[in-house]
Amino acid sequence: MPKNIGFLICLLIMALDITAGILGIEAEVAQNKACLSNFKLKLLFQHFDNNNPELFRQQVKHLRLWIFECREPSHKAFNLGLAAAVLLALAHVIANLLGGCVCFWSREDMAKASANRQLAVFSLIFAWITLAVGFSLLIIGTMANSKSRKSCGIAHHRFFSVGGIICFIHGLFTVAYYVSATASAREEKLAGHGGHA
Repeated sequence: MPKNIGFLICLLIMALDITAGILGIEAEVAQNKACLSNFKLKLLFQHFDNNNPELFRQQVKHLRLWIFECREPSHKAFNLGLAAAVLLALAHVIANLLGGCVCFWSREDMAKASANRQLAVFSLIFAWITLAVGFSLLIIGTMANSKSRKSCGIAHHRFFSVGGIICFIHGLFTVAYYVSATASAREEKLAGHGGHA
């Protein structure tokens, strides 16, 4: 395999994670814009239509009281959040498939392992943790903006933006995993060839 292909794979992984992070933050912006425009609509109707409370209730699309809110979902936020979650998962799958399987079976294996192998295992663990947290937050935000979720409940603010930031962190751990896993595989291959010579 050419040496430049590893650099291109790292760029691909980072590009996917950065794009996922940006889409997650953009989904938060789209959700907030929808809430803000609905809040302005509420104030407008409250100001001009105090005589007709039924019309006011029908027109209010977003109402928040402490940590509870009633609002209509944002279709744009749903699409952006779903795209961010898919890109995050795709970056993780690519890194894990191309990086290979790196694990320890015992403490002795960990003690004997090279620094690259140890870094690969710890990066893989943190990549999985950031994937679980980031993916969960993006999916929670996405489901809160599903068309079938026109209901009241606990406010779902900041799920998209925090999930987007975690996508950036995931990119760092995933690239660290890929680089250290391929370096570890190269070391083992050279050690194997050296032992047979």
